[in-house]
Amino acid sequence: MSLLRIATRKSALALWQAEHVASLLRAAHPGLRVDLVPLSTRGDEILDKPLATIGGKGLFLKELEVAMLENGADLAVHSLKDVPAELEPGFTLPAILPRADAADAFISNDFADLTALPHGARVGTSSLRRQAQLRAVRPDLSLLDLRGNVGTRLQKLDAGHYEAILLACAGLERLGLHERIRSRLAAPAWLPAPGQAAIAIEARADRADVLEMLAVLDDAETRLAVTAERAMNHVLGGSCTVPVGAWCTVTEHGLHLRGMVGDVPSGRLLLAEAEGSSADAVKLGDEVAQALFAQGAADFLDR
Repeated sequence: MSLLRIATRKSALALWQAEHVASLLRAAHPGLRVDLVPLSTRGDEILDKPLATIGGKGLFLKELEVAMLENGADLAVHSLKDVPAELEPGFTLPAILPRADAADAFISNDFADLTALPHGARVGTSSLRRQAQLRAVRPDLSLLDLRGNVGTRLQKLDAGHYEAILLACAGLERLGLHERIRSRLAAPAWLPAPGQAAIAIEARADRADVLEMLAVLDDAETRLAVTAERAMNHVLGGSCTVPVGAWCTVTEHGLHLRGMVGDVPSGRLLLAEAEGSSADAVKLGDEVAQALFAQGAADFLDR
């Protein structure tokens, strides 16, 4: 193949990630031409409702997958946290890039961190995972929905609609906005979304020629960690409609996975962790999910 076409969303962050993958592919395959195919998704277009009420994060993938099915693109680049735990039939993730900073970012123009916020301060985030963890540590805060791309969310903060907002550190750093991060909310005390800060490449499972070219970009350690996180999420039925957090680390002894299911109204968090071998990432995810079910996670998930 002399040309690869990357389907991508049109946001600045999505375009950065797609161009990053394109540059890696050009370096790995000299002479290869890589073009971007920017597309608009329903998840990008419907900004007046929380994702949880309009179909979940899969809304960011559908149009990109259609482009691959119709031969308008050869691969798609995603933030892995936006990729459902179970892919549509016929698709696979042949490469997952090395993970960046997986922490959440506390962003405010007037306050240094969560503890500095005044009673009743308005905090913007549409992530139920973030809302549950916020409620657990600061039940007094007013939690408000916040949709849109990174630039739009920062503009709403700067316009005075919120005292603070939460975003992913990785996205801000990729866009050169590291200076907006006032403090980091990081594991193990604060859990990210499963797969957060990892860039995933999706392709059709029947495109062996494409899969072979993409395999060189796969990072084995990141894949192990996110496989355990996504397995846990899958068993829990996790999507953006339930507050689920996960953080897996690769150690000299194998894998260590910590998982969380939260309840936004009460701020109650269920936590579980376990260790396993690197060969049993999926089994480890299942084990932590079952430990969360044993604590009553089903009650939270049924809501």
